[in-house]
Amino acid sequence: MAEPVYTSSTERVQSWLEGRALHIRFNNPAKHNALSVDMWEAVPPLLELARDDDRVRLIVFSGAGEKAFVSGADISQFEDMRAAREAVTYYEKMAEKTLMGIYDFPKPTLACIRGYCIGGGVNVAISCDIRIAATDSVFSIPAARLGLGYRYSAMKNLVDLVGPGAAKDLFFTGRRIDAAEARSIGLVSRTAAGEALDALLAEYSTAFAENAPLTVMAGKAIMREILKPSPDLDMDLCTSLIRGCFESADYTEGRTAFMQKRKPVFTGR
Repeated sequence: MAEPVYTSSTERVQSWLEGRALHIRFNNPAKHNALSVDMWEAVPPLLELARDDDRVRLIVFSGAGEKAFVSGADISQFEDMRAAREAVTYYEKMAEKTLMGIYDFPKPTLACIRGYCIGGGVNVAISCDIRIAATDSVFSIPAARLGLGYRYSAMKNLVDLVGPGAAKDLFFTGRRIDAAEARSIGLVSRTAAGEALDALLAEYSTAFAENAPLTVMAGKAIMREILKPSPDLDMDLCTSLIRGCFESADYTEGRTAFMQKRKPVFTGR
């Protein structure tokens, strides 16, 4: 079976495989990587290719240039894409499909943030498992300043991540916070000076390339179950995932490598 080729449907989204990481970069720097409809549309097909590609153990989202991860929606499309009811429905459908595709992706996802991370940019970031940011990054959810309705899934992701108190503060005020405050409330995992962010990203890429993918994916799936309301919790799925790890060749390799005092080589089998 031929290995997937990661070609984006628009030049505003770049994609490439680097080691074990698939990079998806929002490429609209003239507008601080504001998200246009074609950018939302480009992401799900890339995720679908990566889902069954054994080469991919991590998805990295970033923004082109040094000024922004994503600065929100492309306001120039509001009249065309969001003014009419049908257009609003389509825009929201595509945004929801992309964000839930990131959130539900079985492999780890990471947002590497530089500069502005505003509105839709925050939604992309909090759909990822891990967020790292340059120390000069800026975060904001300005929906209340624009009169926008905010979808349930995005609000739930925010509350699950930072708690209801911090979520209400950010959402009700629409204020901007710096990377230090974002880290203090749990919006980002780690920060680094701009020139050191690539090294921090490389640290994560190396860890996911070396660690047992079945264990990582099982852990991600179980954590997702934990966040569900109790009646929806699939304990059988959790048990099956754990059993799958212990029955895998990777578990045998991990034990053997430990006994032999060498670094394990995991295959995802």
